[in-house]
Amino acid sequence: MMMRKIYGLLTVSLLLAGCAGLRSSDEVPPPVSDKGAVVALVDSAKTDAASGKVDTAGASLERALRIEPHNPALWHELAKLRLQQRQLDQAASLAAKSNALARGNKSLRAGNWRIIGEARAQKGDDQGAQNAFNKAAELEK
Repeated sequence: MMMRKIYGLLTVSLLLAGCAGLRSSDEVPPPVSDKGAVVALVDSAKTDAASGKVDTAGASLERALRIEPHNPALWHELAKLRLQQRQLDQAASLAAKSNALARGNKSLRAGNWRIIGEARAQKGDDQGAQNAFNKAAELEK
């Protein structure tokens, strides 16, 4: 019962942290790729994940990564999915891979640090989580 409350609080904090990077309603986020096949695979993955088909969503993202292995947005999407699946080490590792490729994209890098922070928090590494959330906040300034 106590763990449910902790996970609930962590989820709320992650959602609130993610809100800091939201765009205004009139801005359209850029597509993850300029390749139609990759965009279709990501859209399919998001639909599948939202309906609970996380294995199918993961397979779609992995196919997209075979097409564009140096696309940091794809690594980020897969990291989010692995976090949702509670594959915490893999989520953090994929987010770090995205950061290595993201270079000047501060918004994406901040999102990756939030994933790393959430993964660390769920593993009980409170200090590591706080460090990651601080890095995300620093990138968002």
